[in-house]
Amino acid sequence: MSLADTPCIRQAWSASDAQSKAREIRRDILRMIAHAGSGHPGGSLSCTDILVALFFRGVLVYDPQNPQFEDRDYFLLSKGHAAPALYTVLAHAGFFPTEELESLRKMGSRLQGHPDSNLLEGIEVSTGSLGQGLSIACGLACGLMLQGRPNRVFVLLGDGECEEGQVWEAANFAAHQGLSNLVAIVDRNGLQIDGPCSEVCEAGDLGEKFAAFGWDVLHADGHDIEALVGLFSACKEKEAGPPTVVIASTVKGKGVSFMEGQVGWHGKAPNAAQLEAALAELDAKEASCD
Repeated sequence: MSLADTPCIRQAWSASDAQSKAREIRRDILRMIAHAGSGHPGGSLSCTDILVALFFRGVLVYDPQNPQFEDRDYFLLSKGHAAPALYTVLAHAGFFPTEELESLRKMGSRLQGHPDSNLLEGIEVSTGSLGQGLSIACGLACGLMLQGRPNRVFVLLGDGECEEGQVWEAANFAAHQGLSNLVAIVDRNGLQIDGPCSEVCEAGDLGEKFAAFGWDVLHADGHDIEALVGLFSACKEKEAGPPTVVIASTVKGKGVSFMEGQVGWHGKAPNAAQLEAALAELDAKEASCD
């Protein structure tokens, strides 16, 4: 039986419903960070559409009722500080109640500041130390390939994270091993905690760098859900060859005008007035699409 025929959850919302879901997820991200009084809204908002494309448009195979389902696809959030986005997506996908989102960063909560696989189903590995996620994804992909399994491994990195040397060691390994079942996604929003990536440590053309290591390179608008679905779906059909990286151009703080492209919103919670303004803007966008 092929993976496509496997009896499991493979959510495939319509394009318009996926757009609406992305706005709903952005609202929940803002609410939970505001309620916690700390967190990382900028990078969580920039990667929201990427996660929606993966989880709600039929790309990833998973089962929230059986998270360890052996034929599932693997998703790793290497940029672990964007945990609010992943938590919200997992809650809306059915892994745990959405009401639990308000417990973000609270004492005793399963929703810590960075994902902890010991606490929450749906989190494949604990992440947050930047640069490590791609190495872990390589290990998973290599093991699955050695076993002849059809599962795919997707890993989301930040562009600031790509300044870490370990990323490029992993990139070299993945290409050498021909990990065609591995897809890396770079959230290319151009900003990191200390400022613009171009000023902190210029990475240059990331696509050219990955290509030099032997990867197949794709470029995408990281906020065009349907274009992302097309690219990710094509990656899943790949049977042999090098690993693939999708360089997704995004906007830090996407969806909230006063947060967009502002490095100050990398790791700052909105106050009550800012939250109200942000939610009103997202509500207005939702209403205009009805």
